Amino acid sequence: MEVPFLYEIVIIFLLSIVVTIVCNRLKLPATVGFLLTGVLCGPSLLGIVSNREAIDQVADIGVAMLLFTIGMELSGDALSRLKRPVFLGGSLQIGLTVLAVTGLAVLKGVSYQKGILWGCLVALSSSAIVLRILQERGGSNTPTGRLSLAILVFQDIMVAPMLLCVPLLAGTLDLSLKSALFSVLWVTLALGGVLLFARFGLNRLMEAVMRTRTREILLLTTLGLCLGMALLTSALGLSLSLGAFLAGLLLARSQYSMSVISGILPYRDVFMSLFFISVGMMLNVDFFGQHFFSIILGTLLFIVIKSLLTLPAVLIQGYPLRAAIITSLSLAQVGEFAFVLAASGLSAGLFDMPAYQNFLAVSVLTMMLTPGLIAVAPGLANLVSGWRNEKKLEEEKNKNNSDDCALEDHLIIVGFGISGKHLAHVAHESGISYTILEMNPETVHRYHDKEPISHGDATQPVVLEHLGVAKARVLAIIISDPAAVRAIAIEARRLNPNLYIVARTRFVTEVAPLRRLGANEVIAEEFETSIEVFSRVLTQYLVPRQDIDAFAARIRQANYRMIRRMSNMVDPLDEVVNRLPDMGVQAMRLGENSPLCGLPLSQSGLRPTYGVTVVAIHRQGEIHASPEPQCCLEADDIIYLFGKTDKLYAVKPLFSGPLKENAAPSTSAEAVM
Repeated sequence: MEVPFLYEIVIIFLLSIVVTIVCNRLKLPATVGFLLTGVLCGPSLLGIVSNREAIDQVADIGVAMLLFTIGMELSGDALSRLKRPVFLGGSLQIGLTVLAVTGLAVLKGVSYQKGILWGCLVALSSSAIVLRILQERGGSNTPTGRLSLAILVFQDIMVAPMLLCVPLLAGTLDLSLKSALFSVLWVTLALGGVLLFARFGLNRLMEAVMRTRTREILLLTTLGLCLGMALLTSALGLSLSLGAFLAGLLLARSQYSMSVISGILPYRDVFMSLFFISVGMMLNVDFFGQHFFSIILGTLLFIVIKSLLTLPAVLIQGYPLRAAIITSLSLAQVGEFAFVLAASGLSAGLFDMPAYQNFLAVSVLTMMLTPGLIAVAPGLANLVSGWRNEKKLEEEKNKNNSDDCALEDHLIIVGFGISGKHLAHVAHESGISYTILEMNPETVHRYHDKEPISHGDATQPVVLEHLGVAKARVLAIIISDPAAVRAIAIEARRLNPNLYIVARTRFVTEVAPLRRLGANEVIAEEFETSIEVFSRVLTQYLVPRQDIDAFAARIRQANYRMIRRMSNMVDPLDEVVNRLPDMGVQAMRLGENSPLCGLPLSQSGLRPTYGVTVVAIHRQGEIHASPEPQCCLEADDIIYLFGKTDKLYAVKPLFSGPLKENAAPSTSAEAVM
């Protein structure tokens, strides 16, 4: 039995395996491998695919599924924060691009109708490529990742009006008032029905599906909702991916969202691979060879012009230059929907075939260059923004001391997400002076009257100096941008060699590089989450809490000791810890109901029974180092213990007891081994 397209798809998949493995050896991302596979399979080389249109239709499903998963990953708060970037940033990006390109076209003697069409083509970027690469690099939740997503969403919204403009620009549009009113009414009724279903029927449907406890039913429901909404928006004249994105947003509110997204991910990856391959098939190798230099020059001009036109859309929202540069370079490629728009322009007579082929060649090249542009964007942004701030930094150094930060021995919190808010709260409760730096202008505006928060980019030395980094004790870097975390650690360490830097990262593999760059402690979310998981599991099996803490301590010891061996830069404290890898210092507050209250150290049994040594006692604002054996322990004493990590955890219950209401909070933190 012959199955249509099965031969072509099998050959494509086998060839993509070989090409992707070669690209992986060359340190190139998989996206480039799929694009090159498409070039090889295309009609200008091997000619494996006879019906590329069918592959394109299948690839569109991959784009829709990608937007569906992106929509599901957005929480309500994140979506609310995206309103301004979507409509302000997106409209400004498209508006400036269309106006600028149209003006350039008119200056070159091209009609304004063709100029507007070219402006629309340049304005669109690839949601599939950008969002996929950001997900792979863990940059979806960074400020630049959210800005890119917002602008891409607005571009998808504008695809339908752009397609409607093509026959209008060509003078072939025949639209009566009656049909226009009918179209508006149809769109309103359809979207209203979707909102009613989401409000009253979606949760009931998902609950009924989950009660079946059948994975297949859940997967079918997910695919049905995703593709059904995509087909609905397509029927309304909008894009498939926009409907899938809306379906993802609706399902994100469900308590079963994680189960939904886990089932669709493998299908999304397969279809997305076909999308990248289909884009590569568009490149005509013969035409590319004949016009090599003009295509390369056009590609470079395209990237430069589009990046420059995207910058104001980010800067006007209050984001720093570094974020604007990274976002602009991330969006400096042609979008997948531009191919549909270009084909429509070709059929309407606004394009000739050479111009269309030139556009396809430039488009494919910009898509191939996108992974590299996103990779070099942080370094280029640091270079440009650093050069821009050199003069400003010199001026700041020459200012009077009255402009300097008045805080001293304070805490600097970079990033005011959930972790930053919790840290600020406990710092306030503990009487620790602190200041906050946040790059999102809306967050700064929201908390301006509640917290000591300011807006700025911490990768810039002038910003860190304004925060008083030279006089600070601790810097907590709690942001999701890995490149920015590294840049901040380098600058902060240079400005204050004695600063204690605590950084957050997602993966354990990033801990050692950050420590080499100057961070004293790096908290890996991946590692700490694994500890929390097994702690919860062991709790359900009624394992004693002391044993769970001991397990966690031993795992932390082994992990961080391994990381220290990987790090080349160590400070004197690290050298001591490496000599005593299983030892540490911990501060314990003595509760008033503790059996140790009123006992002298010689009778406490801490050293012979529990294997820990009291090295100091903090009492009423004074530190008593190396206390005498006859020194009596009192309630609310902060006792500094030295010993093995598992012993320190085991002795915790001995010190427990309710705190006095007016007890002075401790400003001492646990010393990390």
